[in-house]
Amino acid sequence: MRALSFLGRRAVLAISFLGLAGAISPVSAQTADGKPLRLIVPNQAGSGVDVVARAMTNSMAAAYGRPIIVENLPGSGGMVGTQQIVRAPKDGSVLGMVSSNHVINPFIYKQVPFDAIKDITPISVIASSAVVLVVNPDTVKAKTTRDFVAELKANPKGFSYGSAGNGTVLHLAAEYFTSEAGVNILHVPYKGAAAMTTDIIGGQVNFGMLPLAVAAPHIKSGKLRAIAVTTAKRNAAHPDVPTLAETGLPGFEFDAWIAVIGPAGMPAPLVADAFRRIKETMAHKEVQDSFQAQGLTLTATTPEQTRPFFESELEKHKKLVKRSGAVAD
Repeated sequence: MRALSFLGRRAVLAISFLGLAGAISPVSAQTADGKPLRLIVPNQAGSGVDVVARAMTNSMAAAYGRPIIVENLPGSGGMVGTQQIVRAPKDGSVLGMVSSNHVINPFIYKQVPFDAIKDITPISVIASSAVVLVVNPDTVKAKTTRDFVAELKANPKGFSYGSAGNGTVLHLAAEYFTSEAGVNILHVPYKGAAAMTTDIIGGQVNFGMLPLAVAAPHIKSGKLRAIAVTTAKRNAAHPDVPTLAETGLPGFEFDAWIAVIGPAGMPAPLVADAFRRIKETMAHKEVQDSFQAQGLTLTATTPEQTRPFFESELEKHKKLVKRSGAVAD
């Protein structure tokens, strides 16, 4: 994630253990009142964002000194749940967890009932997710990025790639790859990554982009071949998989991310307190282990760093959506 490079990749290593079971600060006590904190996830149960939210629940409850209730409110690419975050009280009693789709939706939907920047309070990008370019080993000969690009250029009409749906992160990642590779390949959208994965393995489509954690078991079994990850650096959990940048597409960098946000207008002290509690949560080993198992890299950007990051991601995805011509299914 290019924009995160300046945010300090060592941020997580520098997080100190601040006493997760300690007393509630005066700021958080303003809204605690013994009531649970609502964490709205605009995705279905079992989704990547939901898994992250639930992995953090116990440690986050300890950091806040109050229960955390995860509420799944899926629909319209995450807009249903995000609209509830936008409308929530500004007292820190309701937070939300969103993904990269938050900055994609404004460009693939004709109407979005809120402004992706003005109507939220960005608190922290907590993690980035490695995306891996995988191919069907029976229909693709190449094993490296350079060879794969050459194979595509030699017969562009002989290949197709799958995505989790028009305008999704995985679609834009693949579109970015084909654009940088200088090839025009048939796109086949699916209703989710699971169906796409099945068809890549079955040979109905030749390749696609997948979250590394999703692809890893299939790579290990030999059903899929990993060409490279899209991040700037190799993933710590899978160091044997090279990056696209180092193997044929210099400067290539693309990853998905997950962030914690609140409604617009949250008082600065409450924003600072929320970020401190998130840092405490991310310091827990069980959270770090869970993230690593999912191929996630912890980032924990500050609120001051998070807003400009959102703005830069909005501009980046605007260009990618325009290039792809994607519209919501």
